[in-house]
Amino acid sequence: MKRFVKFAMVGTAGMLTHMTIFNILMLGLRLDPRLANAVGFTTAVVQNFILNRRWTFPESRSRAAGAQLGQFAAVSLIGLAINSAVFWAVSHLLEPFWSSLISNPDIAHAINNNFALASAIGVVLFWNFTVNRLWTFRGMD
Repeated sequence: MKRFVKFAMVGTAGMLTHMTIFNILMLGLRLDPRLANAVGFTTAVVQNFILNRRWTFPESRSRAAGAQLGQFAAVSLIGLAINSAVFWAVSHLLEPFWSSLISNPDIAHAINNNFALASAIGVVLFWNFTVNRLWTFRGMD
């Protein structure tokens, strides 16, 4: 449980990074939300790996970082696929809801995409923790 809480705290930092980059790219640079999501996700993965290796699973530093990063990246790529599917589904299902509540279409679109992103991140948290705990950081008490 203690590791899950640490993993979730690192994940929260990653979520803030992910959502900040997502919004800068989507709202500031007008990139497609799917591309903005992928760039934010990738940046957060690197940040999360470093923080998890140093803080959540510090004893894992006795292992080769490159191999662990490869495992973490593989888990994260599957996580990205899950994230993208949840993001797409939630954003498409709820777009009419937000549009009916908010008269400004740009604001409704931004709120919809941020809600979809937060939902996707929440789902992927459990995938990432479980598989990284069992594979990437296995044997860590």
